[in-house]
Amino acid sequence: MYTRLLKPSSVKSFFLFGPRGTGKTTWIKHSFPDSIYIDLLESANFNDLLASPQRLANFIPPHFKGWVIIDEVQRVPEILNEVHRLIELSKFRFILTGSSPRKLKKKGQNLLAGRALTYHFYPLTAGELSLEFKLEHSLKFGHLPCAYTEPDQNKYLESYVSTYLEEEIRHEGITRNLSVFSRFLEAASFSQGSILNISEVSRECAVERKTVEHYFNILEELLISYRIPVFAKRAKRRLVLHPKFYFFDVGVYRTLRPMGPLDSPEEVEGAAYETLLLQELIAVNALYGLGYKIHYWRVSDGTEVDFVLYGKQGLLCFEIKRTGKIKSQHLKGLKSFKKDYPMAKQYFIYGGEKRQYIDGINVLPFKDTLQNLSNILR
Repeated sequence: MYTRLLKPSSVKSFFLFGPRGTGKTTWIKHSFPDSIYIDLLESANFNDLLASPQRLANFIPPHFKGWVIIDEVQRVPEILNEVHRLIELSKFRFILTGSSPRKLKKKGQNLLAGRALTYHFYPLTAGELSLEFKLEHSLKFGHLPCAYTEPDQNKYLESYVSTYLEEEIRHEGITRNLSVFSRFLEAASFSQGSILNISEVSRECAVERKTVEHYFNILEELLISYRIPVFAKRAKRRLVLHPKFYFFDVGVYRTLRPMGPLDSPEEVEGAAYETLLLQELIAVNALYGLGYKIHYWRVSDGTEVDFVLYGKQGLLCFEIKRTGKIKSQHLKGLKSFKKDYPMAKQYFIYGGEKRQYIDGINVLPFKDTLQNLSNILR
């Protein structure tokens, strides 16, 4: 059991959303051992509460003072009305977990109108892995807990992807044609770390553009992808306005991304570096409550910065390269950004081992950056 950074409220009910496989169930069982646990993946519980959500009260002793956990709450959205009633009437405290708030919102549920907080669970961070963190392993297999603990990581990740297709997509009723959705996922993997061109993905997978756009929205709602917007605050130049696309975990991305004689390993490795840094930025930012909004920056001439973080704590920009040797062109994007935003703190993350300081830019080894990211962001 890894020590997770999440520190939820000890007195108020809360939702806990996160992709499957991130360890939500393991964590709540370990962290709240004396709770009442109701698993909606169990057929008996599901059928009982789907037929009559009011039966939820039958699972809880009248004067119970501990936590009540409802796992996979999105399977019975109507149960939130009963949860709401029991919070008001009996002051019970609930932990409501799910792989997506999509179905809850689709059914018109109000997520308890402020009576419950909302937290998100992510793949492991380098800090949570602590001494077990191995950069090469992470770049290849990602940070889902089982990608570090299973003896055959490739088989686990292949199973994970197929499980999403079979379970999550089917349960959500997104499409009846899983083979079409599978083809879309493969085509989308070629957009990893790139400016998203929905029309191009549509042509690649031979699926109607409107359907592909819907599928991309679904990926975000299921918390298994991100679209990173361009940073346009007080822009002084003409910018590219389309977002960049990323699957949420580098291991999942590499499992979906087909490789063959015509595929460039350098291209895949570059996207893997970016993805690992992004998922760490997202998790650390959220888990420490730092409040940054995450963007990228690209002007019309192609000059780019991989990630820009903007919030009350400041303006930070990150460029990442696999290289172990730094060339002047590698710093071009950061220097250009600095001209427009002189207050920005700049970081060039690379595959070397020495910390350096070049023209006002902090040059940091990738492994060190991941292990000290919370301090860098604060």
